[in-house]
Amino acid sequence: MLNEPNDALLDAFKTAVGPKGWLEPNDTYLTERRDLYKGKAAIILRPASTAEVAACVRLCSEARVGIVPWGGGTGLVGGQVKPEGAVPVVIALDRMRAVRSVMPQESAMIVEAGLPLQLAQEAAAAAGKLFPLSYASEGTASIGGGLAVNSGGLIAVRYGVARDMCLGLEVVTPQGEVWNGLSTLRKDNTGYDLRDLFIGSEGTLGIITAAALKLVPRPQAKSTAFVAMRSVRDAIALMNALQDASGGAIAMVELMPKLGLEFVYNAHPSMRQPLETQSDWVLLVELWGADGQALQDVLEATLATHLQNGAVLDATLAMNEAQRIEFRAIREALSDAQKVSGGASIKHDITLPIESIPEFIERAAIEVRKIVPGARPCPFGHLGDGNLHYNVSQPPNGNAEIFLSKWGKVNEAVHAITTGMNGSISAEHGIGRMKTDELLVHADPVKIALIRTIKSAIDPYGIMNPGAVLTKPD
Repeated sequence: MLNEPNDALLDAFKTAVGPKGWLEPNDTYLTERRDLYKGKAAIILRPASTAEVAACVRLCSEARVGIVPWGGGTGLVGGQVKPEGAVPVVIALDRMRAVRSVMPQESAMIVEAGLPLQLAQEAAAAAGKLFPLSYASEGTASIGGGLAVNSGGLIAVRYGVARDMCLGLEVVTPQGEVWNGLSTLRKDNTGYDLRDLFIGSEGTLGIITAAALKLVPRPQAKSTAFVAMRSVRDAIALMNALQDASGGAIAMVELMPKLGLEFVYNAHPSMRQPLETQSDWVLLVELWGADGQALQDVLEATLATHLQNGAVLDATLAMNEAQRIEFRAIREALSDAQKVSGGASIKHDITLPIESIPEFIERAAIEVRKIVPGARPCPFGHLGDGNLHYNVSQPPNGNAEIFLSKWGKVNEAVHAITTGMNGSISAEHGIGRMKTDELLVHADPVKIALIRTIKSAIDPYGIMNPGAVLTKPD
């Protein structure tokens, strides 16, 4: 059982972090960004160093008080807030934003966990390198939070997910000890890989305080196209053809439905529509490399072939950087535009074998509309790595409250189809508190048992992000 902080413990926290290192509980740290969860906390701790984080965790360990780690607050599955049970403390890393070192010759840099992703990208760019992790919330999302959920994003098809970009970690354990694993070595087989244990653990095994990150060469050229497709199957065929013809140069390949684009243009009427042709599906594809003309030639030739066979209905290429940014802005606006233009929505973050995506979309639409007649599926996402954001908007002029009351049934149907097709119910957002019950339903029982064993061994008192990933009574 966990305890709640008493006055003496709160005073000890304040001493450990100093007057600038704590706040009274407030909505910034206790409200999930979609207002699905409202958390509780006795105090918001904002340590400025790893030593201060460790001191706070030691106090919590001794008192058996729960800890909710907080990075940038952009999580979408409730992992950053604790609504129920014993009141915890929030340990926010947003004061720990230092770039400790950039090592161009090592193609690496070491940064603190509270550094926003965009600032990490800028630090890499200043050294002539690329930190290849990118998503819409990168101005706010933190490095530590991204590693904690193993985030993916828009260019994962080429560079992988957060795990693939991390060389080492600094972590405060549930006992308040500091593991310094900030190595930039590419090869190190000295025992178990603790780095991979903490990445994706969603703050349930410790608090990531710093990371050694992998950098890559900056692309010298980019070639981008906005493409109207006949079908999702044709989009997959085009993607594979481009990947083969370019020698693996695809950096981004995003699938968008007609409904999603309608939401975007309705929410942002000033946005220029790249295509005149209406189609059920649109592909945003971008090639990165060293030779801009070679990329352009491959893109034009492959599109021409697929125009001739009818798979591509229309296409336009970005003629300059400003136009490329415009194309990408349309994709990045889709999530928020769905809320503005489409009303309430039920969201899913799933991964499927790429070849199964067309069948999944067809089957899921049938099942969803059985539960909510008139519901409007709006599937979009990262086609190149099989990550689909299967969002469902409420029926036009429907009642949002009634629609959202079907969330559980819609989830069950969508996730049953997903796992039945050898997919995953969580691609890049994590389990958090939203999917704990469904994890128990869909995950291999042996995997669940191993997760529980690891959790019990590393965090025997269950103080780290209690209720996230696997529920355990306070």
